[in-house]
Amino acid sequence: MNGSTNPCVGQMSIYHDEVEIEDFEYDEENDTYYYPCPCGDRFEISGTELKAGKDAAECPSCSLVVKVIYDIEKFRTEDKIKSEEESHPKSTSSAVVN
Repeated sequence: MNGSTNPCVGQMSIYHDEVEIEDFEYDEENDTYYYPCPCGDRFEISGTELKAGKDAAECPSCSLVVKVIYDIEKFRTEDKIKSEEESHPKSTSSAVVN
């Protein structure tokens, strides 16, 4: 009996390819990254999944999966900076002091 508590033990992923996140097309409205699949559809993975550490983009039309190559820490940091900028917009007006 295996005493491991890791739920991933025994699971194996076979990737069709490995693709850099920069090669994906980003849809800001849906917060989703897309990459063309050989079947004619697109692999997809959400920004939320990437921030959670998921690195497999799946095609909804076939069984193919690609491994997404990205730096999770850089991704989380860029997202944090973007969120802070959105919650604290810079003032565009300038005060005149006499």
